[in-house]
Amino acid sequence: MIRFVRSLSGGAQIGVWMLVAFVALGVLGPMLAPYSVDIQSSALGRALAPPSGAHWLGTDSNGVDALSQLMWGAREALEMSVVVVTAGALIGLFYGTIAGYFGGWVDGSIMRFCDMLQAFPGILMNIAIVATVRKPSLGIVMIALIANGWVGYARVARAQVLSLRERDFVDAARAIGATPWRIMRTHIAPNLLGPLMVQMTFGVGSVIAIEATLSFLGLGPQLTYTWGAMLDQGRTFLYHPGFLTYALAPGLAITWVVLAANLAGDGLRDRLDPKQRGR
Repeated sequence: MIRFVRSLSGGAQIGVWMLVAFVALGVLGPMLAPYSVDIQSSALGRALAPPSGAHWLGTDSNGVDALSQLMWGAREALEMSVVVVTAGALIGLFYGTIAGYFGGWVDGSIMRFCDMLQAFPGILMNIAIVATVRKPSLGIVMIALIANGWVGYARVARAQVLSLRERDFVDAARAIGATPWRIMRTHIAPNLLGPLMVQMTFGVGSVIAIEATLSFLGLGPQLTYTWGAMLDQGRTFLYHPGFLTYALAPGLAITWVVLAANLAGDGLRDRLDPKQRGR
């Protein structure tokens, strides 16, 4: 793993280690958080407290420590990005491979359905799905993001399969009597992992940015410590003395992950597809 990271460009290496730091915070954050994020256990007397030795980033309007919220929010961001990106990639791989291999009306039907999903603004579809319940949970938000998030992976998979299905090793598999499903599973799908890994890396930043947007609009998971919810509350009290750090912290955290995903994605694309180098 370390040897592969060292083979990437300088910017890509920085992006990978930034992602590693995000994953570490998401895994260890709740265990390292200095305070509880439970509103009921917080003291109202310390509401909107400025940064201090006891509360490095201050507290929110309920007296909850902002640094603890940031760490717990990293766990939610990591969980959501992993689930949404993995599910979207698997669904997209399945339908994209089928469309590219069989072609004809199968390809046309799947791609036209993808066109319909992409023609509708993505964020509006996410909002429409989340708005179907009164208090959306983390699971509902994940479903909303997966609903149209798989389309990009399907298009990448289809484009690769259109080329792979004409290769000699696929013709050889057909000649010995391998079924289409076996060919797709054994010979084609493994060759799609590289392009999908690049797409998944970019997807991590997109998922976190969209979730933050939904939470900022009050349509995200009903949790006070997601990064989007912290941004929303930070905007409300932006001009309160000493409260600026509460808005800056989650904004910088989101920027960190999105930048890391883009740097790592660019590096992986160059590493796995040398033709992209220098473009």
